[in-house]
Amino acid sequence: MFQAGVARREITPFWGVELTGWGYYIERRWRQIADPLFATALVMTDGEQTVVLITLDLMLIDEAFTRRTRELITGATGIPGSAIMLTCSHSHNAPAAGGLRGVGECHPLYEHLASQQAATAAILAWKSLEPARVAHAQVDVPGISFNRTRPAGVVDSQLTLLRINRVTQPGHTLAMVANYGAHPTLTTQWQPWSVSRDIPGVVCDGIEAAFPGSTALYVQGACGDANFLREYISPDRYREPAEKLIAEACDALRAAHDCEQPTVAAAQATVELPTRRWTREEIEADRREAERRMADDDIRGWRETIGRSMTNRPDDMVRRHDGDERKAVRAMCRFHLEWTELMLQDWETRPEVLPTEVQALRVGELYLVANSSEFFSPFAIEIRQRAEVPALMFACYANGRIGYLPDAHDIVAKSYAGYQSPKYCNQFPFTADSGPVMCNAMLSVIQRVKS
Repeated sequence: MFQAGVARREITPFWGVELTGWGYYIERRWRQIADPLFATALVMTDGEQTVVLITLDLMLIDEAFTRRTRELITGATGIPGSAIMLTCSHSHNAPAAGGLRGVGECHPLYEHLASQQAATAAILAWKSLEPARVAHAQVDVPGISFNRTRPAGVVDSQLTLLRINRVTQPGHTLAMVANYGAHPTLTTQWQPWSVSRDIPGVVCDGIEAAFPGSTALYVQGACGDANFLREYISPDRYREPAEKLIAEACDALRAAHDCEQPTVAAAQATVELPTRRWTREEIEADRREAERRMADDDIRGWRETIGRSMTNRPDDMVRRHDGDERKAVRAMCRFHLEWTELMLQDWETRPEVLPTEVQALRVGELYLVANSSEFFSPFAIEIRQRAEVPALMFACYANGRIGYLPDAHDIVAKSYAGYQSPKYCNQFPFTADSGPVMCNAMLSVIQRVKS
């Protein structure tokens, strides 16, 4: 018999914890709480296989956070780590666990608390298992996001949904899962010092209001190259894309039909992504420029050199440093000195592959496939076309962090995603082959749970 349980624990940071993203060395310790952060766990079993989905209102998590949380859950429930998926909303008004160089210091005590709370949510969900039925739906929601890396670039505009219905209380919903891919950075632009779930929180709150008694989870999709439209960046309009997602989700879920005996399955694998070694000239060029600018207090022409790939919007970087251009440039120089010093420690001996986890869960005819990257839309669209499954969710920022996984366009352009991301992740850059290798690995784990 299919059973499900859901539980939620708060992970709002305590005073003094920095929020992650948005700028270099700005020490963005939160000043107010716009809305609280949560770890929400959904446990599902068909009597033979049990899977756990945990959504976290965090910017990102690393492999250590994932391993520690899985171990806590496995110790209490016996559920293997390979069947436990942790994925982040990627809100830029939240802390991170594992961090990125220069864009928000991690707090070890907070990381421990968030991990404990995530595990507690999963354990409580497991303890509350009850008979349930599932239904899924998928609907296209275009016109609220755009590809920020190129004109007329594609986005994955699929909204994929899962509904868990109570058997003991017909007509009542236990849990909902919504999956959509777009950077949740709308509130960051106008309340950067506030703790907030951003759009994922608005969506969850709206679905829960429409289905009283239910608990909603938001799974962040392929949004490495996708943002919500910038016209929504204001206190008056930021809710609009969420309201459209909520309306589409409610209509689709109300029309969805239950699956009587859903199969539950999980698969996990490690894929080795190809990378290329930084050249000595690339490392030394960044270091020389940073040292020269710091010594000479030189801020001339930084947008065309040191700032070209460090930020998608250079003028925003100045604004984020209180309008002080000199302060912004010195922060970028500091970053270059730090990343090059760290890279030079083992640059010549590192292997030119990056091992990383891929994972797939199956619940009935719904498939959920995960990786640890900021995944690009063309890859997601390709996997949808090749997977041949009725409904597919992408869980990005899941089980670790490897930064942006760009396509060939951004790698050739040496863009922020292709050239800066590996620096703050202390990695080698990805190659044009990295994305296709990841796609094949994700398709492989989908096939395993499919068969």
